Amino acid sequence: MRILIQRVSRASVSVREEKLGAIDSGLLLFIGIEEADEREDIDWLVQKIPNMRIFSDSEGKMNLSLLDIKGSLLCISQFTLHANTKKGNRPSFIRAAKPAIALQRYREIMDAFRMQGIEVAEGQFGEHMEVSLVNDGPVTIWLDSKNRE
Repeated sequence: MRILIQRVSRASVSVREEKLGAIDSGLLLFIGIEEADEREDIDWLVQKIPNMRIFSDSEGKMNLSLLDIKGSLLCISQFTLHANTKKGNRPSFIRAAKPAIALQRYREIMDAFRMQGIEVAEGQFGEHMEVSLVNDGPVTIWLDSKNRE
């Protein structure tokens, strides 16, 4: 599972001009799911993301987590995070999970965040979405559950 994290002061998602979800201070997560993803990947990410100390403390140092600031998540499913650009100019998305599997894993990860008491807003799986954000920092972090660096 690949997740692109954006620390935001606010973010929202709309489909056909209808706002589906919005958050204030928190994290915007673009979530890419591949066929090989399992519950272990979800468990690692759900433990890692809310505890990452990437929010500023009173001295301006990144010492606080999403849990510390009582921030929210906006989760957006994005299969294009598994683009393979090795050959040619048109990306291949063969590693991205089929929609039925991806939707199941997407729901599992959001449910796991909610079980921690985190407010989770979301986009609409499989739809063309318009995502707006104000990146705070900017802070952008890449996580890959198969390459845990």
